[in-house]
Amino acid sequence: MATGAFGSHGLRNRPGVTADSIHAWETASHYAISNGLGLMLISLHPRFASHRFAGPALAVGSILFSGSIFALILNRDRFRWLGPITPLGGTIMMAGFLSLAF
Repeated sequence: MATGAFGSHGLRNRPGVTADSIHAWETASHYAISNGLGLMLISLHPRFASHRFAGPALAVGSILFSGSIFALILNRDRFRWLGPITPLGGTIMMAGFLSLAF
């Protein structure tokens, strides 16, 4: 929630931040919160709490996905190499959720 609040208030005053950047920040915040709730629900479920892949995949995927977006928005020139990490994080998140079906 703190990252969402920073995106709504703190980013608007930063030079070079566009409406698209703020929207990307909101998306990253949304996914971080959603995956946090997903991790909490997984840990409370008797069948999925001991799942060896889902929890770590959601945690790592969320960090890679949201973290790379946050870093790119805050300093694109320094963290340009993180661009390809974002879809990798999203893929890992999806694999984590899909693994719960099996």
